[in-house]
Amino acid sequence: MARGGNSWQSSAQVARLVRQCLAEGVSVEMDGLGTFLPDAQRGFRFLPRNRPKVFVAYVQEDAAAAERLFEDLEARGFDPWLDRRKLLPGQNWPRSIEEAINTSDFFLACFSHRSVKKKGGFQAEIRYALDCTQRMPLDDIFLIPARLDACLVPLRIQRETQYIDLFPDWDRGFRRMVTAMRRQWNGHAAA
Repeated sequence: MARGGNSWQSSAQVARLVRQCLAEGVSVEMDGLGTFLPDAQRGFRFLPRNRPKVFVAYVQEDAAAAERLFEDLEARGFDPWLDRRKLLPGQNWPRSIEEAINTSDFFLACFSHRSVKKKGGFQAEIRYALDCTQRMPLDDIFLIPARLDACLVPLRIQRETQYIDLFPDWDRGFRRMVTAMRRQWNGHAAA
């Protein structure tokens, strides 16, 4: 009973915070749901999430390529998630990243000579994404390995998942990747 009460209190607090932000003219994005926008006539408008969310995983040394992916995906109508663009000051980043992976439609892993050998967050994100794929239908596309250079994709991923090369022709590789994601997204929308 107390748990339900706490849940209700938390929901009421979130609702108050959303109303306060909207009253101050600030939009509120709720991952996986959509965005509340201030509206002078109605008080607010809600835009449901209707764009595929793509989590972009990378190492700091490949930040320029990750930024380019973010921009290119956004320009093609996707909702990319990139830590440097989405994390807020003071946020618990490990929990926020796991939540972002959980609510994403696609997980784009940027592999390079630098990322395959580096220990840290990128490897943890890959492992978490692989865990998420265990709960999905076998034929669903979720994890998309993208090579930024002629590196070796880890064998565990190579055995089950086709990767895409974004080199030497970025545009060609990017178009193929977008085609696969749109096909998957449209298949789910029709179901």
